[in-house]
Amino acid sequence: MWLTRFRELPAALRVLFLASFINRAGMFVFPLLAVYLVRGKDLSAGEAGLLISVGSTGLLVGSLLSGPLCDLRGRRAALLGSLLLNAAGYLGLAVLDGPPWTYAGLLFVALVGMGMFGPAANTLVADLTTPEQRPFAYTVNYVGNNLGMGVGPLLGGLAAAYSYDIMFAGNILAGLVCAVLIALWVPRDRHRRAGNRKDRARPGPLGHHHVLLVVLVSFFYVVPLIGLEYTLPLAVTTVLDESAGLVGAVYTINSVVVVGLGLFLEKRMRGHGTKLLLLVSGALWAAGLAVIVVAFSLPAILLSTVIWTLGEIIVSVIVPTYVADHVDERRVGTFMALNGFVLGLARLAVPAGLGALWTVHGHQPVFLTLLAAPLVGMAAYAVLRIRPSAAATAALPPKTAEAPATT
Repeated sequence: MWLTRFRELPAALRVLFLASFINRAGMFVFPLLAVYLVRGKDLSAGEAGLLISVGSTGLLVGSLLSGPLCDLRGRRAALLGSLLLNAAGYLGLAVLDGPPWTYAGLLFVALVGMGMFGPAANTLVADLTTPEQRPFAYTVNYVGNNLGMGVGPLLGGLAAAYSYDIMFAGNILAGLVCAVLIALWVPRDRHRRAGNRKDRARPGPLGHHHVLLVVLVSFFYVVPLIGLEYTLPLAVTTVLDESAGLVGAVYTINSVVVVGLGLFLEKRMRGHGTKLLLLVSGALWAAGLAVIVVAFSLPAILLSTVIWTLGEIIVSVIVPTYVADHVDERRVGTFMALNGFVLGLARLAVPAGLGALWTVHGHQPVFLTLLAAPLVGMAAYAVLRIRPSAAATAALPPKTAEAPATT
């Protein structure tokens, strides 16, 4: 039973999952930032969009900083630093009244903190779990994050309806509560300064080229996720001429599927090879997007969301698990940071590219492009040499476990 498996996880991880949920549920500001800059700071929509784009580079920087900081100062220090940076950036946005460029700078600081949190949390999960526990632990973390993301915008909207000050105060308070929980319950890292000969012989990410390729190819599964975040609101409101309120139904369905089926799906994934699961994830992404391409309508979009969300769950669990299983302990933080960087890169590049394509050719080529992305990812994973999970290898008889495999 999942509750029994949850209790078997280290107490520090159970607290981390609670903190991750609170942190996500307390992200009042980011979803409503454009509204705040336009209505609260009297900027134009164009100025607000530009400032958010510039400030969002902080997500990339935070992802890149997370790995070195985890390695140099420890996982707990990286988590605490991310929360305090986020709180400091949003505090500045709430109380300072300066020229527009200052808002971009403060948002950059806040999003550096946001970008650091996920990779550091994934690294801590890798540290404190056995290979058998990892898929379950990453699934619980992912479900908790999505549950928080479903609650956060609703709470943020209610807070903003009363006052933007309350919205910022709630976000900052949630971050500080998470920092206190982590400071009290997450232990300091054991320093691993002494590397073995194998570590010294293969420095940097290229020492684990198969893991590097798995993480980089996951970009093609991230593209449709970020692309749909950008295109579905436009498609619903402009092409289908439906109410903007229906956009929320898409996000609600996504959260309901993740929360309702995430743990069920993790149980069904056990015993299956990493390559097979990555291919299944891509097939679900492609099937969901094909529904939109073939039968473009609001019911098709809602059905599509159910299908591609299943693919999203699988890849979101499998990739960090693969990193944790196959990377030397001293480099796990670096690879988790690279995984976060792939997501941040997609957030910067995909909306701009799809926006240009939509402007010139309309919505149909945009959704065909999104459909092509997971197909490219599937083709790449099909030819890559992907090793079996640590849990699967441990379950094999000794002679079989020593034989090379390409699951």
